Amino acid sequence: MAMSTGAGPQIFILREGTTREEGRGARKNNIAAARAIADAVRSTLGPRGMDKLLVDSMGDVTITNDGVTILKKVDVEHPAAKMMVEVAKAQDQECGDGTTTAVILAGELLANAEALIERKVHPTVIVAGYRQAAEKAYEILAKRAEKVSIDDQEILLKIAKTSMGSKSVSAHKGLLADLAYRAVKAVAERRETGWTVSDDDIQMVKKPGGDMSDSALIEGVIVDKERVHPGMPLRVENARIALLNAALEVKKTEVSAEIRIRDPAQMQAFLNEEANVLKTYVDAVKDAGASVVFCQKGIDDLAQHYLAKEGIYAVRRVKESDMKKLQKATGARLANKIKELTSADLGDAKEVYERKIGEDKMTFVTGCKNPRSVSILIRGGTEHVVDEMERSLEDALSVVAVAVEDGRYLTGGGSAEMELAQGLKEVAPAGKTTVGVDPLAGKNSEMKRMGILEPLRVLKQAVASATDAAVMILRIDDVIASKSPKTGPGMGKGAGAEESSHEFD
Repeated sequence: MAMSTGAGPQIFILREGTTREEGRGARKNNIAAARAIADAVRSTLGPRGMDKLLVDSMGDVTITNDGVTILKKVDVEHPAAKMMVEVAKAQDQECGDGTTTAVILAGELLANAEALIERKVHPTVIVAGYRQAAEKAYEILAKRAEKVSIDDQEILLKIAKTSMGSKSVSAHKGLLADLAYRAVKAVAERRETGWTVSDDDIQMVKKPGGDMSDSALIEGVIVDKERVHPGMPLRVENARIALLNAALEVKKTEVSAEIRIRDPAQMQAFLNEEANVLKTYVDAVKDAGASVVFCQKGIDDLAQHYLAKEGIYAVRRVKESDMKKLQKATGARLANKIKELTSADLGDAKEVYERKIGEDKMTFVTGCKNPRSVSILIRGGTEHVVDEMERSLEDALSVVAVAVEDGRYLTGGGSAEMELAQGLKEVAPAGKTTVGVDPLAGKNSEMKRMGILEPLRVLKQAVASATDAAVMILRIDDVIASKSPKTGPGMGKGAGAEESSHEFD
């Protein structure tokens, strides 16, 4: 690309084929791209929200109305549009809900900014105003928010149900809200600064088949493995659980070795010694008092036989993440050396049993006294159904968790947004501040009476993310796009990028 210095000759500073868009044209195109993203998810908002059908390059189908899921799967090219996708991701990471709200709010901020720019208002003036408005919005929201504690079950259930009001699984939102609340309450930890909830402590296991109502909370852990030997008990009550990070196998040499046996008696002696080593390992487990063993590594066939003879339930090659959950749920300590295992290392559970779910056999560890890790078994008629249930439960778990952590909530249905608009215009009329939009009835209604509630953090983060994105896009007045190796100049795909098709409602 050539650039002129004025009276002198043109100077080439950019690679040939590079495109450049400056001034009002660049800003207008950026705003249009960002608004297009907002328009793509707009119809998913609220209890009348519609779903999107997404088909990727491999032909895999996703049906959802979850904003961040849609934007993650859509192959976005324009840099300004990518900023809007980042808004959704930031909202999802911080709150787990409100992604569509944040994107739409950013789109509306840009739409109003475009109108102001047409009236010759400089973008930096608009940016300064948006920053001031965001700060004022935080103040209004903080005053408006009401307190909630982890024991306010009724309010937290309403918050969870509100997050699922627009989902296809809303017919079962009562059951799912109850699962979300009980899961969060089970794993929440009290600290000096308040409650904290870790997503890692809540496991979700999806198994297509059955009905949505078959979904259940397990006060413990579901391990996607079966017992290693059919002679082992199917169920162990009042289980004493050992967690091993060592193989119940004869250790192989780390260097190449060769053993020459010339006498059958030597072979038998060798096999006997191997059997004795394995028997010693099993005896160590038994002497510690364990009735159930979860091993992160392998278990030899002969060791399986010895464990079965002792009536010990064993599972091998358990994932590290599941081992951590088992530690939290049962109170067991991970043992790195089998012979050093003691009763103090063992954890407890009321029941450990094998159960067939669909075509798979799984191990359930339930009835933990004070579980710091729990599992939710998700059932549904098809794979698409359980996938959407998982996304809905993730939203419900997130909003309950952030409401518990912050201890504050707002009324939903657009009531808080309307008060923000009134407060920012400084013409708020007298009257109720919890009136929002009820699209099902086609009128304004009192949201608190309807039980439409949401955490303070969701709207506060939406304001922050939307403002930041709008400000960033408004400050851009020059777009320089390098030539792509395969697609030529402009905003085309990078080398090797795959295409995906998307069908919207």
